[in-house]
Amino acid sequence: MATVHLRIGDLVWGKLGRYPPWPGKVVSPPKDLKKPRGKKCFFVKFFGTEDHAWIKVEQLKPYHPHKEEMIKINKGKRFQQAVDAVEEFLKKGKGKEQSTDSKGRKAPAKPMKIIGEDDEDPFKAGSSDKELTDSDPEPSSAQRLVAGTVSGFKWESSPVKDDPHFHHFLLSQSEKPASSMEPISKRLKIVEEDTGSTSIQAADSTALNGSITPTDKRIGFLGLGLMGSGVVSNLLKMGHVVTVWNRTAEKCDLFVQEGARLGRTPAEVVSMCDITFSCVSDPKAARDLVLGPSGVLQGIRPGKCYVEMSTIDHETVTELSQVITSRGGRFLEAPVSGSQQVSNEGMLVIIAAGDRSVYEDCSSCFQAMGKTSFFLVGEVGNAARMMLILNMVQGSFMATIAEGLTLAQATGQSQQTFLDILCQGQMASSFVDQKCQNILQGNFKPDYYLKHIQKDLRLAISMGDSVNHPTPMAATANEVYKRAKALDQSDNDMSAVYRAYIH
Repeated sequence: MATVHLRIGDLVWGKLGRYPPWPGKVVSPPKDLKKPRGKKCFFVKFFGTEDHAWIKVEQLKPYHPHKEEMIKINKGKRFQQAVDAVEEFLKKGKGKEQSTDSKGRKAPAKPMKIIGEDDEDPFKAGSSDKELTDSDPEPSSAQRLVAGTVSGFKWESSPVKDDPHFHHFLLSQSEKPASSMEPISKRLKIVEEDTGSTSIQAADSTALNGSITPTDKRIGFLGLGLMGSGVVSNLLKMGHVVTVWNRTAEKCDLFVQEGARLGRTPAEVVSMCDITFSCVSDPKAARDLVLGPSGVLQGIRPGKCYVEMSTIDHETVTELSQVITSRGGRFLEAPVSGSQQVSNEGMLVIIAAGDRSVYEDCSSCFQAMGKTSFFLVGEVGNAARMMLILNMVQGSFMATIAEGLTLAQATGQSQQTFLDILCQGQMASSFVDQKCQNILQGNFKPDYYLKHIQKDLRLAISMGDSVNHPTPMAATANEVYKRAKALDQSDNDMSAVYRAYIH
């Protein structure tokens, strides 16, 4: 197949997996990232995102000749923002295909030459453009993406065999190359060889999900709290048909105005829908929702799918799975890692276990609500265990940050300076920056309820006890959160644990 000879700096349309063609620019890769072997590929920076990736040459087309065609086949908001970013880039004169000589005259750009598969690699020695060498270290092996076909644009679409030397990674855009790489292939399988018991199935990153094809299945959603509200909003935005229910019915009104349907009871929602999600506060609420009057179980029929997204213990989720499947239903646990803001932005991390076919059926829903999803192979309850461990670490970390801020104040140090230094070191993150800034501003509006992180710590400690594993750090943090609750901070953000140290 003939391909286009590209140079560093060229604007292109890049096809990444099954995502729509996306505008980008051919750039030099980080020095510590080796060019994949086996296929000609170029390192592309995508406009409108913070993503870079190696893209096979067959999946690249020059930007200008195909611009109108691409705009016609993709109407997504993020896609349009990316195109706008290209136009802004061109206006500033940074991406022109012509250069100016010393007398101010424009020299003609090199023509884009059509080359065949066996032609010389334009990024190897001998090319007139900037070289990409093979001397850099190689990333860990991963499966290659299988490209799809987009109407009006001819991309390679035949399956490719597994090649341990071909890698597809997104890199975070920064001044220095990212030290870690995030695999984004839809079917990337990572096996924990030490135990042989658990593997991870990673779904597509939605960094480029400007155009999601929603499932034709009818979706139900129970629970419109901090997390659930953002999830439902994104499901609706991406074109899903959603029926909602909430214990406080008034919370449904806004979503009905946005196009959602209203269910009178959990049982009615389940009976009306093919897949029903639930996201509630704790194990008791989750059990009551399923087993209580007019509950989920009364609406379950053979083939109905129930997805439990609440952060609860593995014993409860196992019980719910058993009662759902006993009625012929299909069950998936899929707790989410994030906060209200992350949920609103559609950037949650979904951790799933249970019925693999339900996980597949939820693909477009997970793309709408999250940036990544993981399927944990093994028994139901694995996702609950993993989620509690993650929240245990986050809750303990938040308490330690609050302790550091108050110790800085007690010793006459500037809390703002402490934060500035912290955010320039290895622990720098948006989580640290946001939480600390909120503390310094006295803003404890809930993004993740303090009472819920304390509940997660309590459940994680109990889980540790059940396998005789010590959790002294979590136990100490739990006591600090309990003190904060006693100070009437339950319904504030988890960062209000700070107040436990100043009273």
